[in-house]
Amino acid sequence: MSKPTILVTRPLPQAMLDALGQFGSVETIDLNAASIPAGDIVVSTPLDPIRGETLARLPESVKLIANIGIGLDHVDLPAARERGIVVSNTPVVTEDTADLTMALLMAACRKLSASERYLRNEDWASGMGQLGIRVHGKTLGIIGMGAIGEAVARRAKGFGMEIIYSNRGRKPEVEATLGARFCETRDELLAEADIISLNCDLNPATHHIIDAAAFDKMKPGAVLINAGRGPLIDEAALINALKAGKLGAAGLDVYEFEPQVSPELMAFDNVTLLAHIGSATQECRADMARRVCMNIANFQQQGAPLDVCN
Repeated sequence: MSKPTILVTRPLPQAMLDALGQFGSVETIDLNAASIPAGDIVVSTPLDPIRGETLARLPESVKLIANIGIGLDHVDLPAARERGIVVSNTPVVTEDTADLTMALLMAACRKLSASERYLRNEDWASGMGQLGIRVHGKTLGIIGMGAIGEAVARRAKGFGMEIIYSNRGRKPEVEATLGARFCETRDELLAEADIISLNCDLNPATHHIIDAAAFDKMKPGAVLINAGRGPLIDEAALINALKAGKLGAAGLDVYEFEPQVSPELMAFDNVTLLAHIGSATQECRADMARRVCMNIANFQQQGAPLDVCN
């Protein structure tokens, strides 16, 4: 059997390209180009949408889209399935993303970014004057109690936080081990939480799950953390809520139109902004690279990747 051609949707670290090279020839492509060269496997990232016309232009020979990352809202999964293309992901980011979520929560509440900016600009007084929000003992509302939500809850427990959550279904084991309380409605969570962490998937039901109406239901001075997916928040509504002084702070690792970030968000001292680095540790990225290779190897040997998503 001839070795496959692997189409990579953007330049990747050389070590990753070398690892992919064990399976066949590797070619970096531009999904927006007039034509996409022939190939058998596409290795994609969340920054490369594969929907609609782009999916239709993939060569008929493509039978696997191996995504680097856990989120797949950038791929039209049903359409890929109709074309006979299997889609896989790399579900090995839980603990690192939870670490980042807690770091973002702390940074936003304590205004660490603003204090550092003033310090670097030799304005010690303004940096020292950044009064933040206490974290320990507060009520954390987690929207989406999946693997990452659970990992965030475990960390929050160490800060003596009360944990409430909303989810498609109850998690009795989380309630038993962490004392978390299930909210029957999302509105109940929004009304009770001091800090809200978005850890749910992005899908049609959760798109703009935090909108103008949601901000109106939050406590005055509530803190919003999003290390999930950008379009979970209506960014225009977020900016309006910040301007109106409804929020105590916000911490964002993801954005509705990333990599574009609204300049208005950068003007607030009580907003902490990161560049989608939830999985950005050396160890996690190595785990992701290994998982992509495992998916490709399993697809070649068994006819299906380990992590079938469609």
